[in-house]
Amino acid sequence: MKLRYSIALSLPLASASAMGAELALKIDVPQLNVAEYHRPYIAAWLENADQKVVTNLAVLYDTGKKDNAGTKWLKDMRQWWRKTGRDLAMPLDGVSGATKAPGEISLTFPAAKAGLDKLPAGQYTLFVEASREAGGREVVKVPLQWPPKSAQKATGQGKEELGAVVVQLKP
Repeated sequence: MKLRYSIALSLPLASASAMGAELALKIDVPQLNVAEYHRPYIAAWLENADQKVVTNLAVLYDTGKKDNAGTKWLKDMRQWWRKTGRDLAMPLDGVSGATKAPGEISLTFPAAKAGLDKLPAGQYTLFVEASREAGGREVVKVPLQWPPKSAQKATGQGKEELGAVVVQLKP
């Protein structure tokens, strides 16, 4: 005779709705017609309505330099550096990565892996900052609601160092 047991679990509403959620980010990095082109360092992070950093999503920099020398220029992403970067020990597991060539960069963040499932429901702003050696610096902001109740798409547009920034949210 087999016995069967049922267990019911109750989870907080914000966490339950964000558990399977996903944030997908597409960043267009334009090819600039300059004499000396360097791939940009790029940081992406999320801030709450109080302008506090709640999570670092990505930090793309020259990870291949000997003795982690690529970290020397992270401070050129000034806004990210002042908000959160200077307090971090690089590389960050699951966040740091190598710089990318011009074109579209696609990054996906499942809520559980990026810590998004722990965020309370509310209004947030996604920031993407790019900085290039011998080049410029630019920040694009994209407001969003988390956790998403339905599939959503939000966009921002850069002018020089960044092109379109597209955020797709899935519940």
